[in-house]
Amino acid sequence: MNLALWIIAGLLATVFLLAGSTKLFIPRQKLAEAPGGGWVLDFSPAFVKVLGAVELLGAAGLILPAALGVAPILVPLAAVGLGTIMIGAAIVTARRHEPKHALLNATYLALAAVVAVARFGPQSFN
Repeated sequence: MNLALWIIAGLLATVFLLAGSTKLFIPRQKLAEAPGGGWVLDFSPAFVKVLGAVELLGAAGLILPAALGVAPILVPLAAVGLGTIMIGAAIVTARRHEPKHALLNATYLALAAVVAVARFGPQSFN
């Protein structure tokens, strides 16, 4: 189970590293042109940049605390934070009538929930 949780956390970290980097470093107008990227026009450029930075921090929080053995309680907290972001993302994409993207966000939410529940509970790093 521990290996499966590491794999899930690694997958989520990769997804959020990529997503956060694009939000942080690619101009908002170019993001809006990407498939499913129209939502960025509903938010301020500052919000999109902050969201990208938070996603990068969440990605780091899924891996680094446990890998370095420093404050591993941050892993499930990062998973909860990223899950919260995915709740918002699923709501935004559902309201925009983009069911495929809403389903993808719900999938990431479910994976983050698995990491959070397992790392708070029976598969904690203690």
